[in-house]
Amino acid sequence: MRTYERTHPWISFRFDLGRAHPQLWLGLGEAVSKCEHISRVPLRPSTAETLHRIYLAKGVAATTAIEGNTLSEAEVLRMVEGEQSVVPSKQYLKQEVDNVIAVCNSIGRDVAEGTLPSLTLELLCGYNRKLLNALPAGEGVVPGAIRTHSVVVGSVYRGAPANDCAYLVDRLCSWLDGPDFEAPPGLETVYAVIKAVVAHLYLAWIHPFGDGNGRVARLLEFHILLAAGIPSPAAHLLSNHYNQTRGEYYRQLEYASKSGGDILPFLAYAVQGFVDGLREQLEYIWTQQWDVVWRNYVHEAFKNKTGESQDRQRKLVLDLGAHEEWIDVGKVVELTPRLAKAYAKKTAKTAQRDLNALVKMGLVERKGKRVRARREVIRQFLPLR
Repeated sequence: MRTYERTHPWISFRFDLGRAHPQLWLGLGEAVSKCEHISRVPLRPSTAETLHRIYLAKGVAATTAIEGNTLSEAEVLRMVEGEQSVVPSKQYLKQEVDNVIAVCNSIGRDVAEGTLPSLTLELLCGYNRKLLNALPAGEGVVPGAIRTHSVVVGSVYRGAPANDCAYLVDRLCSWLDGPDFEAPPGLETVYAVIKAVVAHLYLAWIHPFGDGNGRVARLLEFHILLAAGIPSPAAHLLSNHYNQTRGEYYRQLEYASKSGGDILPFLAYAVQGFVDGLREQLEYIWTQQWDVVWRNYVHEAFKNKTGESQDRQRKLVLDLGAHEEWIDVGKVVELTPRLAKAYAKKTAKTAQRDLNALVKMGLVERKGKRVRARREVIRQFLPLR
């Protein structure tokens, strides 16, 4: 008998979903549906790139914040964009963030090129080494090496015996890539989410490294989700959820071990956060889609209209449509640089005539001295509800 079987019997490499509440299955079903929506919606290249950068920053900021990094999500986003510098006293915080960004990007490249390696002990040790690269090392911590000493997490949880860690990580990788997680056709996303969360939980239980265990566990989730075809922005949502609900995250981790290995509450908690994040992402995507449809509608309205005034009116309604609020008539021509240029040599009456023409076309609504674009007209293209 190995030592861990006596000290950590909940690390059993098996679980029973037969007791899962119907709400969990409903959540997994919704996750599948929303992941499909996100992966199949065509976006403008700039929108797709922005979505990727925003959620990469959210995921990286979250996974480092859980470990105590104080850099904000906005600062991390600037690092993702290659623009952020920090004062010398915060350089180690930036290094930690840069390391996570680098590993996430390398996983993304491997997926895109079809070269993502299988889960192995060596791979996870490599992730740990890259995550701890150039960071101050604690006593007894060797980046990329399985620990040789006992560890206590948060003064409440003791990791698996050091002499069993390599065996346990190797067995975990074999189990995750084994028949228990082979998805039947059509259930790839369901199995991927379950597999990712279970992998996270087991690596947290084993705690095989001297430092960086949480970051490796969350990167392992990202690796599994991305490998299963889940869109990259969605693959960062679990880390973001754990950070936003950090107290509950720790409580669920503690219960999972103290209960003797009952993973269902942690799985339900993770899936609910994943679904909530997917809903938020879809709202962002739908907003971008509405903008595309609105712009196409405006261009269609001016399809057979040529001339300087028509070109000016088209620009006016498009730029007005970028604002949801009512705009004072006198400030309309100052909304954007191109409007200011278009009306620079025109009188106020010209702007009034253009607005009246747009009102007549049904593209603009006017109330007294205020106007707004009637973007809601594109609702007519939605199915009847």
